[in-house]
Formats: sequence, structure tokens, C-alpha cells
Amino acid sequence: MSASTSTPASWPTRALHAMWRFGRAHAQDSEAQLIAAARRGNREALSALYRRHAGAAFSLALRLCGDPDQGQDLVQDAFLRAFDRLDRYRGDAPFGAWLRRILTNLAADRARSDWRWVHDGEVIDALSAGEGAGPGGQIDALGLLSRLAPAARMVMVMYEYEGYSHAEIAGLLGRTEVWSKTTLSRARARLAGWLEGEGA
Repeated sequence: MSASTSTPASWPTRALHAMWRFGRAHAQDSEAQLIAAARRGNREALSALYRRHAGAAFSLALRLCGDPDQGQDLVQDAFLRAFDRLDRYRGDAPFGAWLRRILTNLAADRARSDWRWVHDGEVIDALSAGEGAGPGGQIDALGLLSRLAPAARMVMVMYEYEGYSHAEIAGLLGRTEVWSKTTLSRARARLAGWLEGEGA
């Protein structure tokens, strides 16, 4: 099977890293044109979609998991799943929003199976050793998020940044709405305390 007719699902993960070298011919195409071409297995169209959305996807992944390496893995998995399911994309939401939903769901799947989510009290109260202040003493929002425990960070990002309801968060993480609301409330209190301590 030639490269022009191979399906996205058949590509190895390393193909995503190579995508930055392609997609020039499709750089000015509309999103709809790119998606139509990508559904036909056009690798340059897939590359162009990757180039357009990889940065925003990584930013979200980093907020969700707090680790660059895990974030890169999450982005790769999200793109591979999106490309594999392009036939299911109905176009009723922007492709970027659809991709963010896939990425967030993948992050929730991983978190649900993580042992750190077993002990609610410990999860909500635990902190990493990360610093919250950026260069020149300015507050680094991502740095503050990274200081939250994994569960608190994920609930905060899903609710505040991505617009998930507490019912949706509870369903994705296998918890209750009360747990989601409590976790968010405590995360907000911690962030407020840190901001006050930094003089913001």
C-alpha cells in the first residue's frame, strides 16, 4: 500500500513526529478541506491538521497531567485516536474542540486507573514540590496548577478551562458530583492561598 493511500490508523506513533516536515501544500486550506482530504488518507492534510492543533493540544495536556513527557504522550495518543476516528467527526463542533474532548477523555481514563486516585483525602491535600513563581517573581499559572495534586488539577482544568460540568467530570473519573465539587472547592482555596502568599 502506498503512502498516499495508507490509512491513518496504520501509521506508527513516530509518524506524528515526522508530520512537522509535511503539510506545506495544505497550509492555507480550510479546516473542512483538510478534514475531507484527511479522510481520504492524505498524509499532508493530516500533517497540516497536526501542525495547526499540536501546540494547543500540548498546552491542555500539560495543564491536565503536569508533566511534559506525559503531556507529549497524551498528545500523540489523542491525535492517533482522532485520526483513526475521523469518519466519526460530524463537524458540529470545531475540530480543535473535538480533539480537546478526546485528549481530556484519554487523560481521565489514565487518571481513573492511577493508584493515586484511591485515597480521596490524600489526593486532595497532597502537593508536589514544584515552585509557583516564575522569572522576576511573576506568578506562573501553570506552575501553580502543577502544585495541585493530580485529581485537583484535573478537576480544575476540566471545569474551569474546558467547561465540563460536575456531572460529566464525575462520570469520566468514576466519582460522584459531590466529590468533583469538593475537589474543585479545595483546589480553588489552595490556589487562592498561594496567590495571596505570593502577593498577587
